[in-house]
Amino acid sequence: MTETPRIQVTVAAPVEEVWRALREKDRIRHWHGWDSPGLDDEIDLIYFQSFTEDEQARTLGVQEGDRIVVEPDGDGARITLTRAPRGVSPEWDAYYDDITEGWTTFLHQLRFYLERQPDVERRTAFFAGPAAGGSPLVAALGLDDLAELPPGSAYRATLAGQDVGGEVWFRSANQLGLTVGAWGAGLLVVASVPPGPEKPAGSAMAVLSTFGLDDAAYTELNDRWAAWWGERYPAPVEA
Repeated sequence: MTETPRIQVTVAAPVEEVWRALREKDRIRHWHGWDSPGLDDEIDLIYFQSFTEDEQARTLGVQEGDRIVVEPDGDGARITLTRAPRGVSPEWDAYYDDITEGWTTFLHQLRFYLERQPDVERRTAFFAGPAAGGSPLVAALGLDDLAELPPGSAYRATLAGQDVGGEVWFRSANQLGLTVGAWGAGLLVVASVPPGPEKPAGSAMAVLSTFGLDDAAYTELNDRWAAWWGERYPAPVEA
């Protein structure tokens, strides 16, 4: 049977607003990806160059087969993304699971943008690497107990040396999303991808979305997480 993972996210926003968030570049920058020099080029490639679109049906095809559908869901909207099967783009098969997890993160960031932070500029730090020799990321951060809480539950935790609080935003098979009040009412998404044929050690990822932090506060946060990450998930040494 052909594997086609499906991701669904319900957003408390009108269908029209969700569709605009998928089709207007300035809005896409609020939720897709993280701070990097190539972000604008990536957005152009995925959403405005290699794509198919049916605006009336609110259906968008991207990345040679991934399909996004936006439908009404009560007073809000439901986004369904169905991945293309493995083998459609063989050159990307080694990253198939990473792309699936990336879409999961991005769609929950889209929901966060529309429901919580529609107006404030986002600054987002990203950390990723192989999990060889390291604990699962949720455990390494001391978040095991939170992983079992339903969305909407309040929490307190210490993240990379900072005491924070907020609520559980979402939980998927491999990811945990938490709102973080100390980051300007921001969002943390952590993911641990189990070992597989392409990545025998598995992988870990953290995306830190902040809002309204000044340069000094953002730099301190990024540097502290970089040090924490480097001690636990060091980059592999090239032969």
